[in-house]
Amino acid sequence: MGILMLTTNSRFTQTLLASTVTLSLFGLSACSDAPQSQVTTATVSNPVVNTTVAPGAPGNDPVWAFAGKTGIGTSYEPYVAGQYQDSASNPVSKVWFSVAQGILTETMYGMIHNAQLKELQFVIAGQGFVDTEKEDTISTIEYLHQDEQGRPLSLAYKIINKDKDGKYQIEKHIFTDPNRDSLMMKVVFTAFEQGITPYLYANPHIDNSGANDVASVEGNTLIAHTTAADSSVMSIKSDVDFVKASAGFVGQSDGLIDLVDNGQLDNLYQTTGTDIVGNVALTAQYPTLDNNSYTVNFAIGFASNKKDSLANADNTLKDGYDAVLSAYLGDEKHLGWKDYLASLAPLKEMANNTTDDGKLLYTSALVLKAQEDKTHAGALIASLSNPWGDTVSAKVGSTGYKAVWPRDFYQCAMAFLAMGDTQTPKVAFEYLKKVQVTENTPGYEGTPGWFLQKTHVDGEIEWVGVQLDQTAMPIMLGWKLWQAGVLTDAEATKWYQEMLKPAADFLISGGKVKLDWNDTSITPPSTQQERWEEQAGYSPSTTAAVIAGLVAANELAILAKDDNAATYLLAAKKLTAELEQSMVATTGDFAKNAQGEIAPYYVRISPNGNPNSADKLLDNNGKSGLDQRQILDGGFLELVRYGVKDAQDPVIKNSLMLIDNTDLEHNLRVKYEFTAKDGTTVPGYRRYGNDGYGEDIVTGFSYAEQGNTEDQRGRVWPFFTGERGHYELALAKSTSTLTAANKQQLINTYVKGMETFANEGLMLPEQSWDGVGHPTRYNYKMGQGTNAATPLAWTHAEYVKLVRSMTDENVWDHYPIVTDKLK
Repeated sequence: MGILMLTTNSRFTQTLLASTVTLSLFGLSACSDAPQSQVTTATVSNPVVNTTVAPGAPGNDPVWAFAGKTGIGTSYEPYVAGQYQDSASNPVSKVWFSVAQGILTETMYGMIHNAQLKELQFVIAGQGFVDTEKEDTISTIEYLHQDEQGRPLSLAYKIINKDKDGKYQIEKHIFTDPNRDSLMMKVVFTAFEQGITPYLYANPHIDNSGANDVASVEGNTLIAHTTAADSSVMSIKSDVDFVKASAGFVGQSDGLIDLVDNGQLDNLYQTTGTDIVGNVALTAQYPTLDNNSYTVNFAIGFASNKKDSLANADNTLKDGYDAVLSAYLGDEKHLGWKDYLASLAPLKEMANNTTDDGKLLYTSALVLKAQEDKTHAGALIASLSNPWGDTVSAKVGSTGYKAVWPRDFYQCAMAFLAMGDTQTPKVAFEYLKKVQVTENTPGYEGTPGWFLQKTHVDGEIEWVGVQLDQTAMPIMLGWKLWQAGVLTDAEATKWYQEMLKPAADFLISGGKVKLDWNDTSITPPSTQQERWEEQAGYSPSTTAAVIAGLVAANELAILAKDDNAATYLLAAKKLTAELEQSMVATTGDFAKNAQGEIAPYYVRISPNGNPNSADKLLDNNGKSGLDQRQILDGGFLELVRYGVKDAQDPVIKNSLMLIDNTDLEHNLRVKYEFTAKDGTTVPGYRRYGNDGYGEDIVTGFSYAEQGNTEDQRGRVWPFFTGERGHYELALAKSTSTLTAANKQQLINTYVKGMETFANEGLMLPEQSWDGVGHPTRYNYKMGQGTNAATPLAWTHAEYVKLVRSMTDENVWDHYPIVTDKLK
């Protein structure tokens, strides 16, 4: 929080003291690399580094970075026999990064959730001011590699940050080194007046915490680690030596505090101590510019020890910008991102069914693949971000959304299949065994077969609620892979017996569950948690997945010659017959149409399977629970998507009319309208009425920033525009009205609708601003992604599937066997 407080008024208003460094730079260009020899120092007053330990431990309380990422990146790595196998001939780079607010933010090494760096930005001191990139520049972002249609070919970025007053510009190229555990950043500093001095400012959060770090300046290297014996080590080096540098505690003795004091880095500390830990920062001064520019190449090396960390940084710099970037894209010696995209045969045809020439489609392919762990192949995470990160404590390690949920996982696996990637969903499907509850699950007592709510990518248990859709979806995925020929009959039989049969048995009988805090009995189809992880009871979306999962299990059981096959189908039919009894309301304020007639509709969830009672939902996200009949949720559309109900079903259509009612008061209203780039209107939808998972409408604070309050409000989630698009496609098919013109209208409404929510880096968010209440400290505009999770893998997956559905003129993840066998 110290950085935020300092930089909100970062223009330094007094005349700065004269610099101790006079520089003359010759022949430097803003668009080409400048070797170190081109930066010539005329006179340098080298200060003696203070060898005492920096004061102010432990520094200000650490937090994470802004979660609305405009870019993420990592190197593409090919599988070897279905795994990531690191070798001299096939090195696997295990570094991921994110970009937000124009700067490098959370950067991970090792496993995908293991953050090492909160943020790295540049501070600029000039005549009468001290600026930070994050607060005092106007930022633009683009992809370094694009095809003729402007579609991204790799996750390498060019960011240009221009001073609001036109005094300087910083251009950055950011990507990772495929041959080692390091990140490379080429930076071009340009000054439009004299006396512009850049400073690198880095805030480490080693091994996923910002409270346990030590930092030091060693020669021309900035180093950070923890005091733990197994600590990761981060080394920052450049091909232009810094003038001087300092280590300090954030908000107390760091370089930013020092610079704001008098515009100079003059309180220098070599270390924050060898055994004193805290929230630390490293600051390095680079040569002053006078109406000119020069280029510096930076490398951030990671390893489990200092020697290898330094070697990674040194060798990345030694290979040089051109060679590392070429390997990242893919060249004659390296498989890179362009090779991955080239392997996705359906993409080119799919791009014809977008409204942006496929730009978001190609980005989504890259983003989805980038959000896979490389130690545990197939481990697909929800997002490379921590929601509302800049208000979330980083004292104790947290995965945020950098973790495995089988539901989000299923959406991503189906998107890979839609793009023509058959390897990743197969490896992902096989990974799921790691997160299934068995007799070997540590600390578990009870009935096996269900899948854990949330885990680290290595399978470490994090959350332990039982969500029946997350147990059904692995069965659904297995059937889809078998139907696509990705799993052979023998493989499908093996996985049915080892993993899917126990899951199907749990979907029928449930049973006793005891793990950590969770001590309960599950009686399907009543789920302990539905897809929003907040309510127990009878959920249309959950039950849609359970029915589809049981029908898929029936097919796989027949293949495996299992006598339980008929049991699964009978259970699916019984659940289908009971849907209206347990989840459809015919009483209450919403149960009558404009003519005063009873119009049955699906409730979000019925706690006790009696939807016509006044049973209240549980309090959640600060909101007091309301009568179940007041809460609208579009989850019933999953019944159509999976084939349980026809799109013309009257209860489905009644429920849609309520979802589409924009006259409802804001707390209960679900649908909002947004303006696309061409001026047309596109729809967006909230999760459900009375949703509190979002910003406070009165104060503008982030979710739970000052505790949960009744004024919190969940915003529009862009992937619901995709869910609705899938329904409308199913409806057109059901009514035989899918003409070329009608299809184009669907694309112009729903495909373009999702494209409208993408930010300048083509990242799709979890939530977008709906215009209700305080616009927050960020002054959000209508449709802009919020500081929740961006990019959300589920949103990108839904977009990919929607485009594939429009291309095929059939809903991609529809289950025709469900419709056929439930007749």
